[in-house]
Amino acid sequence: MDAADLISLAAERADELPGATRENPFGPEWDVYKVRGRVFLLIPLDGTGRVTLKSHPDDAIALREAFADIAPGYHMNKKHWITLTPGPTLETGLVAELVTESYLLVVEKLPRAVRPVDPELFGRPPS
Repeated sequence: MDAADLISLAAERADELPGATRENPFGPEWDVYKVRGRVFLLIPLDGTGRVTLKSHPDDAIALREAFADIAPGYHMNKKHWITLTPGPTLETGLVAELVTESYLLVVEKLPRAVRPVDPELFGRPPS
């Protein structure tokens, strides 16, 4: 996956998520995606193609070990954030899943009254 594809895919998935907004609080060089004011995705617009996301600490370790194109979060808490870089180990489904998981990690910490979705049910087929 090249840089343009990675950025496009991550941004498109984030735009689909209920309550997600794109802001530029750090200036025009960064697209920052938030849900109810809390960050779940950072995309620097510097041409590197990096995408930084929240991740459960145990998942972050496993992902970094399994995929050469996943590293500790760039300029973020290395325990709770990962950075995806363009490369051959990233697939479309994985990127979309990681963006969604980052979003849900933030949503589950929000007060129930302001959650745009139920993180336990979102994206799961009805039973």
